[in-house]
Amino acid sequence: MRINRHLFISWVLLILLLSSCRPKSEDKDITVLNVMTHDSFAVSENIIQLFERENNAQVKFLLSGDTGAALNRAILTKNSPQADVFYGVDNTFLSRALSEGIFEPYASNLINELSEDLLLDPSQRLLPADYGDVCINYDRAYFSAHSLALPVSLQDLTLPQYRGLLVVENPATSSPGLAFLMATIAEFGSDGFINFWKELRANGLVVVNDWESAYYSNFSASSGKGSQPMVVSYSSSPAAEVIFADPPVDDAPTASLMGKNMCFRQVEFVGILAGTKQRDLAEKFVDFVLSVPFQEDIPLQMFVYPANKNAKLPKEFSQYAQTAKQPATLDPQLIADYRDAWIEEWTAAVLR
Repeated sequence: MRINRHLFISWVLLILLLSSCRPKSEDKDITVLNVMTHDSFAVSENIIQLFERENNAQVKFLLSGDTGAALNRAILTKNSPQADVFYGVDNTFLSRALSEGIFEPYASNLINELSEDLLLDPSQRLLPADYGDVCINYDRAYFSAHSLALPVSLQDLTLPQYRGLLVVENPATSSPGLAFLMATIAEFGSDGFINFWKELRANGLVVVNDWESAYYSNFSASSGKGSQPMVVSYSSSPAAEVIFADPPVDDAPTASLMGKNMCFRQVEFVGILAGTKQRDLAEKFVDFVLSVPFQEDIPLQMFVYPANKNAKLPKEFSQYAQTAKQPATLDPQLIADYRDAWIEEWTAAVLR
C-alpha cells in the first residue's frame, strides 16, 4: 500500500531509535537466528525485541524477493542452509516446498489456537501464520455515479455493461494475479477457465504486470485518473485506504466483490528449515510467530489476517476489511502439478 511520506519518515526514525536497543550479535552469548522470507514481510521492531530479549537472541531477516524467488533460494541452498526458519511459503507453493524436503516437522503447542481450515499440512512441517483474500476491489463512487449494479459472480464480468472496467495483473509476474487466476480455475474448472478469460479479453480486459501499476495507475479510486473502476487486489485494501488516507477520510472509497469463488484465499506458512543448527531457538521463534502478540501485529504490518483465532483485529479491519465467506480454494498438489501449464495456457489465450 502507498504510505504517507511524513508517516513513513516517522516510522523510519522510530525504527532507528528502537534498533539501538536491540541485542548485538557480537555480544557475549547472543544467538543469531536467521529467518528467510519474502520482500513484503514486515513486523514491528518492538515485537521482535520481545523475542530477542526473552531468548537472548538476535533475529536477522533475509529478504529474498517474492515468494517464489525466496523459496527457490531455500531449495537451491538446502545442502548448506542460509537460514533457520522460513516465513512466507503460501498455498500456491505449498506442495512444491514440502516435496523438496527442506522443512523439519514441528508440532507447536499453539496448533489448537490456529484456524482449522488453515492447517493444510498434516505433517506439520509448515504451520499457518496468516491468510488473506485476493478479490476484485471496486470504486464505490464510480458505480454510484453510473447507477451500475455490482457484478455478483465472475461470469458477470463478461457482461457488456462492464466492458473495459477491469484491470488484472499478469499471473506469470504477480502474486495477486496468480491468485485470481486460481480463483477462475476453481470456479470454471481446468477445462473451462480459458473460455472465461477469452470472454473477458473480448470484453475489454486490461492486463498489467504488477499490483502497483494496476492499483496506482489504472484503478480509478486510487489515482483518480485511472480508467478502470475494478482491480484485482486484496480484501484488506479498503482498510488500507482509510489508514493511509491523506487527508483523512471517514469511509473507505473502495470495497471488495465477495461472491462465491470471486476471491482466492492465500495462506502463508512458517516452518523450520532442515539442517538448522539452532533447532531449539527456531522452535521458540515459530511459537512466537503463532502467539497473540506477533499475530496481532500482522494486520497493520502486512495487511493480512492472523491465523491465531485468539488474536484481535484492529478496528480499521473490523470496520472496512472483509473476509470471503465462500473463497475459492484449490488443492495445493493440484496447483503444484499444473501451475506452470495453466499460466502458459492463460498467456496464449490472453496476451498473444
